Amino acid sequence: MSIEKVVEFRKATKSFGGNIAIDQVDFDLLPGEVHALLGENGAGKSTLMKILAGLFPLTSGELILKGQVTQLASPADALGKGIAMVFQETNLVPSMSVAQNIFLGEENFFNRLRGVNIRAQQHLQRLSFPVEPTALVSTLGAAKKQMVEIARAVHHNAHVLIFDEPTATLTPEEKYHFFTLVRNLKAQGHAIVFITHALEEALSIADRITVLRDGRLVRNGHVSEFSRSSIVRDMVGRDLQDEIHPGRVQRKARKLGEPTLSLQNLSMDKIVRGATMTAYSGQITGLFGLVGAGRSEMMKIAAGILKRDFRNGGRVLINGKPVRFKVPAAAMQYGIAYVTEDRKLDGMFDTMGIGQNIFNGHLAKYGGPLTVIHRAQVKELADQWIKALQVKAIGAEARMVELSGGNQQKVVIAKSLVQSPDIIIFDEPTRGVDVGAISEIHATIEKLADAGATVIVISSYLPEIMALSDRILVARQGRIVEELPIETADEESIMYAAVH
Repeated sequence: MSIEKVVEFRKATKSFGGNIAIDQVDFDLLPGEVHALLGENGAGKSTLMKILAGLFPLTSGELILKGQVTQLASPADALGKGIAMVFQETNLVPSMSVAQNIFLGEENFFNRLRGVNIRAQQHLQRLSFPVEPTALVSTLGAAKKQMVEIARAVHHNAHVLIFDEPTATLTPEEKYHFFTLVRNLKAQGHAIVFITHALEEALSIADRITVLRDGRLVRNGHVSEFSRSSIVRDMVGRDLQDEIHPGRVQRKARKLGEPTLSLQNLSMDKIVRGATMTAYSGQITGLFGLVGAGRSEMMKIAAGILKRDFRNGGRVLINGKPVRFKVPAAAMQYGIAYVTEDRKLDGMFDTMGIGQNIFNGHLAKYGGPLTVIHRAQVKELADQWIKALQVKAIGAEARMVELSGGNQQKVVIAKSLVQSPDIIIFDEPTRGVDVGAISEIHATIEKLADAGATVIVISSYLPEIMALSDRILVARQGRIVEELPIETADEESIMYAAVH
């Protein structure tokens, strides 16, 4: 007896302005299964699912829901048919509370706020999400925003749930709770699409896997037919295993250079509490810690984005000289660049072109009120960095919003590197980036250190910390608690330092 498919695409094709995003893709989804959808950025994964979520219409082909050929007019139409999508970039209302976002669109004429908060609290507790229902979304970190998105989707009781990179910002403990939630939803008969770049997660949670490349279907089948290496080959056409996660035998830590950036007893509110560390030229310093450990805040103080406590706030030293930056522009003049973890929120102007974004980075350091901008100069600079970082786009005029996540990240990196910094801080440099782009971004980071720059990589992904770092610093509760040399560090010792 065959199981009726809840979703089926037949020869699904979608083009934007003559550019084909997905090309005659066949895909189906069964009730009570987790179906992992994998591929590089730009492979068409999110486009296919956005069609299912009602954001885009098909150019050609068919979408069949429970045996009926269907056209979805809007996300509200899709939700009415039991389809909900949790996007990689959160779509919450920042000025509203967590509870208000969860129940957005379901308000009664008269609302009793206390009752709404209690309902939200009960719902969040069932999901094991440690989020306060009364908290404003604007005050939440990336991980907790993701939890609110998931809670909102589950609340709608949709029978089809699409998760687009749901674990990218979650800690190991939060991931454990999320996967427990997914298994519970599966047991209740929900059909789940799981888009991820974490291939190990797909292999552990999925029943079936579909791989797309350049908008076309490459392979699909039961999870038992796949391995990590075979998925990578399907995604990019070659084996990148050694490029992404080289073992310690294949690489040695670079020699210690000169101390360039030092933090001494740095403090800020209750987030950073007496943090002390030093980074050296010609070396990659890996900074690991769980969400809330204060690792990003330490580096944002060093980059002039946040201000340390006025009294007893400690010191920041650049090449041995104490500094106190009031704004990021001052830090740039000292040769410091910070590549943000949230490219959509504060890393780029998404309606501007690639060239304009890169040139804005140049202007931030070298521009002035009387600077004259020449279009040829913008294009020349953009073409240089598009080539250097292998950005895949139709040209320097392509808008950021039209690029895949991996190519957006490369442009955000270029926007900082165009300033010729001596100290470069990468905060989650490969979050939401596919395996092909990861290897290219890692190669860029390695080249910077080889050229003598001071490189600091903040990452919550242990294989990335192990692959890149020459030395590893572990943050916990607002301070640096341990330093581990790469020759002796392993994932267990790093995680132990982060939680104990």
